[in-house]
Amino acid sequence: MGKMIKNTIFTLLFLTLSVSTAVLAYLHFSAPDYEDPSGEWVASLNMAEQAAVVAYSWLQDIEAVSVSLEEMESCMQGLTIQVNLTLEPTARSEGTFRCIVLPESYDACQQAAYEALARAFQKLLAERLRMAGYTGSMEQEALEALATESFGMPTVSYLMSCGPALLPPLEDLQIQYDGSGVYEATGGVLVRYFERDSAATAREQHYIREDSRLILFEETGSSTSGLISNHFPMVYKLTPQQNP
Repeated sequence: MGKMIKNTIFTLLFLTLSVSTAVLAYLHFSAPDYEDPSGEWVASLNMAEQAAVVAYSWLQDIEAVSVSLEEMESCMQGLTIQVNLTLEPTARSEGTFRCIVLPESYDACQQAAYEALARAFQKLLAERLRMAGYTGSMEQEALEALATESFGMPTVSYLMSCGPALLPPLEDLQIQYDGSGVYEATGGVLVRYFERDSAATAREQHYIREDSRLILFEETGSSTSGLISNHFPMVYKLTPQQNP
């Protein structure tokens, strides 16, 4: 009787251990690993605040102060530049990466920023003309025709040539974000080794993987020679073809 009980207990323990091992193996190999940062990601750099502040300061400098900073910020909403980041694993917790600021996205953002400034500029031009006793049409097309006649080019082109730099130069953004190389990801820290001028430059960032979002935080004591420090979290999203 005692031997039968021992055999039963042993059998139950063996079955329990087997089931536990199977469950752990399933979780290890089949459950999603949210700490794995690999994938094709896209982030949007918000340029609205910078463009609004620069535009407002320039308008103040030319004594066109009837527009407020809040109005300029409203005009500049939706100004973003796309950054693509690909993290391709080659082994557990490591792989290769490629990051690029899309030039066409930069060009579109810059065009939109100067078009917004042109609208504010034309509004102020209309106010100046009224103050001077001008009685002609104040419609946008008429104001654009006057500006083109005065400047020898459309308002947007004139502002791009002679106005303020609303966005940081593309080259500066490329220095900050562009690059390729290898990466390591352990314990919530992503280290990317940029291959630049035959030398690898390390950039270390904390990261959080939340389903279709990858959040990269400011570097923490890493060597960032040649890189501009990123003081705000960058939020990347999986590209549409990878969204669940």
